[in-house]
Amino acid sequence: MEQLGLSEQEIIRREALQELINLGIDPYPAEEYPVNIHTTDILGQFDDSVENEKLQNVCISGRIMSRRIMGNASFAELQDSKGKIQLYFKRDDICPGEDKTMYNVVFKKLLDIGDIIGVKGFVFRTQMGEISVHVKEFKVLCKSLRPLPIVKEKDGKVFDAFTDPEQRYRQRYVDLIVNPHVKDVFIKRTKIINTMREFFNERGYLEVETPILQSIPGGAAARPFITHHNALNIPLYLRIANELYLKRLIVGGFDGVYEFAKDFRNEGMDRTHNPEFTVLEIYVAYKDYLWMMNFTEEMIEKIALALHGTTKVQYGDNIIDFKRPFRRVSMYDAIKEYTGYDIEGKSEDELRKICKDFEIETDSSMGKGKLIDAIFGEKCEHHFIQPTFIIDYPMEMSPLTKKHRSKPGLTERFELMVNGKELANAYSELNDPIDQKHRFEEQLRLSQRGDDEAMYIDYDFLKALEYGMPPNSGMGIGIDRLTMFMTNSQSIQDVLFFPQMKPEKKAEVFDEKVFIEMGIPEDWAKVLVKAGFNSVTQLKQTSVGKLHQILCGLNKKHKLGLKNPSVDEVDKWIKN
Repeated sequence: MEQLGLSEQEIIRREALQELINLGIDPYPAEEYPVNIHTTDILGQFDDSVENEKLQNVCISGRIMSRRIMGNASFAELQDSKGKIQLYFKRDDICPGEDKTMYNVVFKKLLDIGDIIGVKGFVFRTQMGEISVHVKEFKVLCKSLRPLPIVKEKDGKVFDAFTDPEQRYRQRYVDLIVNPHVKDVFIKRTKIINTMREFFNERGYLEVETPILQSIPGGAAARPFITHHNALNIPLYLRIANELYLKRLIVGGFDGVYEFAKDFRNEGMDRTHNPEFTVLEIYVAYKDYLWMMNFTEEMIEKIALALHGTTKVQYGDNIIDFKRPFRRVSMYDAIKEYTGYDIEGKSEDELRKICKDFEIETDSSMGKGKLIDAIFGEKCEHHFIQPTFIIDYPMEMSPLTKKHRSKPGLTERFELMVNGKELANAYSELNDPIDQKHRFEEQLRLSQRGDDEAMYIDYDFLKALEYGMPPNSGMGIGIDRLTMFMTNSQSIQDVLFFPQMKPEKKAEVFDEKVFIEMGIPEDWAKVLVKAGFNSVTQLKQTSVGKLHQILCGLNKKHKLGLKNPSVDEVDKWIKN
């Protein structure tokens, strides 16, 4: 009964699994398998002119990706974590004695594409010129019960590739198996993080961890996820940023702290936004946003060189050059350049009229900061393809930022724009507790107007500032988006192992009790449901002969062991 609903391939694999067990072979052994080399090492070290003793006794393991059965000798392709290599199986080498079971039965009949095996043997080059492993013995390490998507390749061209995004993102494990280039994206992602970590550590900055569950979701203007702590009987929020905790550490006396953090924002999803994302935030005492601009462009240039050996990186149709220095443009100048409006000193009503002139959607909850942000986002952002620092933001947009030292109404803030998207955000951090309190109170007023992204007042953070926070600069950079740019990935889902997805729609399971009440035996009622009959009407619209044939066929195919009903019995079921 358990096999009902399985495909023919899945049934065959389960039968092969049982046959392996019957032969005394454990299809899921526990003991260590002594791998001593990887496929890429073999391919890199093999030299026809030099005998390499190490390659005369190799032990590798991996997944069977293809097989060519040819009588007493066969070929297979094995894929490990590094790459692929051809295997050569010869019956009398695998089975030197009278018993040929391991080759004739296990290898030829009971193994499938997707199974994981270990092999021992020596490396040689075939007559066709392909470096291969001549297998002397093999061991089943894991029997796969589901068939992999078959991706065919001929003359460098790929056919029937596993490309459906819905399947790829939901079943990333399959995506990684059949699409080797996907693994390269995530290897580069790790290299990006390691390069950044090395860059910070060389300068003596300390990597730290701060709370993910927070009583106040501070540090950014965003809608939070909310949960409840049962023991304390209080609401808690998943952090939207780690900024305020890292600044507390600057208050505590650290010169420089950084954190690779998981942040969460209960907002929309698109090609560049996921509700759970990774961000790097760093804070360095006695620095300002001008120093941080130099620091940021130096770091990003280093990442590009570490990944590609050049500062020029292909992204879509554009070549992005991360060679420093990057261009610097004030926000007011950018808006004036691309709209013709000088918004300096404009009131909220005047900004709202400008938005109306450009048909930019607004609502009553939006203050000056959000109106300016909307104008910049709609009319300016997409023009900045090459790395550009947009600097000197209006105070209304930057509640945690120090007032500009020479430009009234502005703050010492920059955002790094790349390919029309924000990549990094940084400030000269506000350390005046009285000014900070007033800024928080303004955010509270915006919240009361209906702005659900306005910041909360964090009184403990204000208390920390009152003890004295040295002047410092902080910077945050989205790791997911940076990885997108550095790997030419057009969707954030391509750089997340397991992106958030809408729940899969599952068909409602019909209650078999309805069939039982019609007089159908319970075992056969279950068979009918598994066979896809999900209504009495559907059952009654099926002819007696056809239904009898379906049931008897399922009984035989799936080896259910039930006594087949007669045609008359099936007729009575339908007529009840």
